[in-house]
Amino acid sequence: MNTSPSNSTAYSNFKKLHEQDKPFLLANVWDAHSAKIAENAGFKAIGTSSHAIANSMGYEDGEEISFEEMFFVVEHIIRAVNIPVSVDLESGYSDDSQQVAQNVKRLTDLGVAGINLEDGTVKEGKRFLDDAEKLAQKVRAIKSECEIFINARADTYVTEHPEALEESIRRAQIYAEAGADGIFIPLMKSEAEIHVFTKKVELPLNVFINAKLADYEKLGEWGVKRISHGAKQYELLMKKSEEIFKEFIQSKDYKTILGN
Repeated sequence: MNTSPSNSTAYSNFKKLHEQDKPFLLANVWDAHSAKIAENAGFKAIGTSSHAIANSMGYEDGEEISFEEMFFVVEHIIRAVNIPVSVDLESGYSDDSQQVAQNVKRLTDLGVAGINLEDGTVKEGKRFLDDAEKLAQKVRAIKSECEIFINARADTYVTEHPEALEESIRRAQIYAEAGADGIFIPLMKSEAEIHVFTKKVELPLNVFINAKLADYEKLGEWGVKRISHGAKQYELLMKKSEEIFKEFIQSKDYKTILGN
């Protein structure tokens, strides 16, 4: 059972992880079991992967899973661990900023320390970039209701904006002014872009791992403060599970499942 301190303390502890000299690694989980494994491995905080949770419940990513179903999973994760938990809330499950704030308030009442909140919207499987002010309004509404770490996600690179770096900086400054605590730029990976971004934006930068991303030490030197992996581990495990199931049904060999 979770015996974590108050939400105010959880928020403070989570925020401090973004103020270290080196980036902190965030373990992305999808249920209580994976959360426990991450905590036992030594991670100082965990974040939910909306994509992984949705897939594990039979949905595609992009808020196809309901808020109530997602909340159920988060509640069990919170009860399972004693380290800060951040929730990937996608775009907040509403276009209405006050409704988003109420959704977040329910999460803080559970003890959630942080959220990811994005400025992209998924429609028919395709992601579109919304107006920056839309997310800024949500950030302001949340901050008026709750004490929680808001990691604002700019989908400039994901949606292939023609001036992705410049637009990322512009949006980050808008979100910072609104009260965001951190900034997440998925797919930003070049040294030059990260250098420019961290010099012009004071918010701690969160990057997403991929095969072309620099190693941990270099990212720290460039000013990155947080590294996450989203659904990548979940997808890796599911791919391995698919291989095992196919091999077992074909071979009928118990070793396929038992591993010895």
